[in-house]
Amino acid sequence: KLAFAPVKPSFLGVRSFDNFPLAELVPFIDWTPFFASWDLVGRYPAILEDEIVGEAARSLYKDARAMLDQLVAEKWVRASGVVGFWPANRDGDDVVLWQDEARAQERARLYTLRQQMDKGEGKTSFALSDFIAPNGVADYVGAFAVTAGLGEEDVAIRFKRANDDYSAIMAQALCDRLAEAFAEALHAKVRRELWGYAKDEALGADDLIAEKYKGIRPAPGYPAQPDHTEKTTIFDLLEARERTGIDLTESLAMTPPSSVSGLYLAHPQAEYFGVGKIDRDQVADYARRKGWDIATAERWLSPILAYDPGIAKAG
Repeated sequence: KLAFAPVKPSFLGVRSFDNFPLAELVPFIDWTPFFASWDLVGRYPAILEDEIVGEAARSLYKDARAMLDQLVAEKWVRASGVVGFWPANRDGDDVVLWQDEARAQERARLYTLRQQMDKGEGKTSFALSDFIAPNGVADYVGAFAVTAGLGEEDVAIRFKRANDDYSAIMAQALCDRLAEAFAEALHAKVRRELWGYAKDEALGADDLIAEKYKGIRPAPGYPAQPDHTEKTTIFDLLEARERTGIDLTESLAMTPPSSVSGLYLAHPQAEYFGVGKIDRDQVADYARRKGWDIATAERWLSPILAYDPGIAKAG
């Protein structure tokens, strides 16, 4: 278990960032995934000079920057976000969020999964709960939900009606990049001001894209916590639907699609990792903790099961 001295956020509870200025998000855009979404592989800005795809990349980038300028100036879409902080402590592989600083009444519980693969002697098998302090230490957890897609569907429809599928796809790709930029910009604001555990941080845009900062923002559905259902807890805590206009579909994808949500963990040694494959014993324990039956746990965790549930039952 990793020891550190937690910092108290500047406020507890939830704060909205409605109609966030789009122009402030542009410097935080990571262009590399933008090119990948058009099947052009290479890191930005080097891709612009690539011998094979450079010409196509330059042409695409020119179109993208022109549309981005227009999108921002004419406010085609709206960006909306919410951030929250709560007192928190580790309870085994769970993270308890408390009602207040008295830490007597549980507000919510986040469930984490632990790596089970053989990593070799002396290597830690991580769960996200490892980066939260145990009872007796005043630690905190943050969460966020942001979108740059409010109005995105109307923009895409407008282009499609004009038989301009290229511009429709371009607009959606730019909204996706702006949503990720919003997540990056807000995380920087959290670290430096709202939580303030890295007040003296002085990183440029490239450093932020390279994640050279302290703390992480893991999200349900990603390798460190593959269970998408944890999103419902985050959304409820943040009042995300009411505050941002983001909703969850039946399969727990976010809508509008150009949205990002997750947790903020401030531990200086926190790192991203993949849970990898897990065995039936952990699935059973996870199901018990979440109040599920085994079949429900196996359904939501199916991509990471180290066994075939059908064979396990037959056996």
